[in-house]
Amino acid sequence: MHDWIDGLCDVLDIDVEIDEALVLDLAREAAHNVERPAAPITTYLLGYAAAVHDADPDTIEELAGKAMALAERFGGEDVSADDFEDATDELVDVD
Repeated sequence: MHDWIDGLCDVLDIDVEIDEALVLDLAREAAHNVERPAAPITTYLLGYAAAVHDADPDTIEELAGKAMALAERFGGEDVSADDFEDATDELVDVD
């Protein structure tokens, strides 16, 4: 996996440290609680949010935690639109 990540970073012309366990955990939660195609979309959006917020590793971990919590709520039986609005409001407060 490390060789793949290093090669991908080279091809994308980026120099970044990645917590691959965190990203894989988030992908797993999204795949299991939402649906399988949600995994790559969720991890992409985590990366996008990290860039928008110029996030340090602690902030990325916080963002991932919020995304995981949302995925867990989404997988529950009693989900309402308010659950997603609350999660969105929390994400805005990251800065």
